Amino acid sequence: MSITTTRRNGAPRSVTTVRLPPADDLSVPYVRTEICPEAREAARVVLESGWVTSGPQTQAFEGEFAELVGARHAVAVSSGTAAIELALRAMRLPPGGLVLVPDLTFCGAAQAVLHAGLRPLLVDVEPATGMPSASTVTRAVRAFGRPEALMALHYAGAPAPLRELGEAAGLPPHRVVEDAAHAVGTFLGGRPVGALTRAACFSFAAAANLPIGEGGMITTEDDDLAAACRRARLHGMSTDDWRRHQPGGAWQYAVEEPGLKANLTDLHAAIGRAQLRHLPGWQRRRAGLAARYTARLRTVPGLVLPDSPLPGLHSWQLYVVRVGPGYPLRRNQLVARLAEQGIGSAVHFIPLHRLGYLRRAALRPPQGLPGADALFPELLSLPLHPSLTEAQVDRVCETLAQLADGPGRPPGRA
Repeated sequence: MSITTTRRNGAPRSVTTVRLPPADDLSVPYVRTEICPEAREAARVVLESGWVTSGPQTQAFEGEFAELVGARHAVAVSSGTAAIELALRAMRLPPGGLVLVPDLTFCGAAQAVLHAGLRPLLVDVEPATGMPSASTVTRAVRAFGRPEALMALHYAGAPAPLRELGEAAGLPPHRVVEDAAHAVGTFLGGRPVGALTRAACFSFAAAANLPIGEGGMITTEDDDLAAACRRARLHGMSTDDWRRHQPGGAWQYAVEEPGLKANLTDLHAAIGRAQLRHLPGWQRRRAGLAARYTARLRTVPGLVLPDSPLPGLHSWQLYVVRVGPGYPLRRNQLVARLAEQGIGSAVHFIPLHRLGYLRRAALRPPQGLPGADALFPELLSLPLHPSLTEAQVDRVCETLAQLADGPGRPPGRA
């Protein structure tokens, strides 16, 4: 397996290929999807039931997840990306309207904005948090005028400053959508993410805190938005297959607006319901492993450790360090050296303005995005998942410390 990265030095582009060992050779894998025994049994029951698409399991999962985050409604969908698109569609924003999007986020978030008929306006991030601030939002708004909506990402699971970002954009809370892909278990102040804005959009991907494999959820207090998302996730149809096929159900349906195929299946929902029972323990485990990383890496020169400046609770979906100038290896060199030692790692994320299509499709402040540009070459996500052992964490930390004591940094920047 190999990782190919690119860089720009003016106009030319160069390509660096890092050779990695096969995943089976990684003694400390970056991620391992935890599927509990109850989820395996729940999947078997659904498979034998004769009904595997959206139905009673999906409905029950929605109710349990809404209760978890304290929201009035939860709408289960096929992915976190679909959740963002559906939430934006349901907000009835004018076509082509601007949506503020963090430059440092997964590319799917910006794609969702475009698919909803809107246009991303990229917002710079603060290197200390990886998230926009009131000042970076203000710079973007001054350049292009007031946007129609703002997307806030709880980066790595740290709570985002929702109120400050909305005020800087000149937007009320009902024009703020949360990208909560990292935020299952995140609290802002004393409240869980999920009912703080117009809509929160969660992901249940394989590496998520609540892993199903694929899937997402929209949570909201807004009755109309929830109803619109339920229709739009199934082509805009007025009723779904399960309700039409129940005894006494009517086969007729109406379609009054556009939609897409983005429903969650009962198979995924049954897995999710079983996984929910283990979420509190998994969250405690993540927090404990993150604390262990912090205690053992605190004295390693050149590494900048994660911090959450806001009151609340970090979900520790990611443990992201910065490989600063004081470390003898650059980030890409360190990725390769860790892989040689059988340790997996990742980078979250490539800034959107460095991705060709999104560079063309999105708007950028005229002064550029210097915070994201400064942060990106330093970002490194270390292994963090509930099945990670203390010994594995110690091995990662010892390797990082040993490499910090190695020869001086080679010339050039990776």
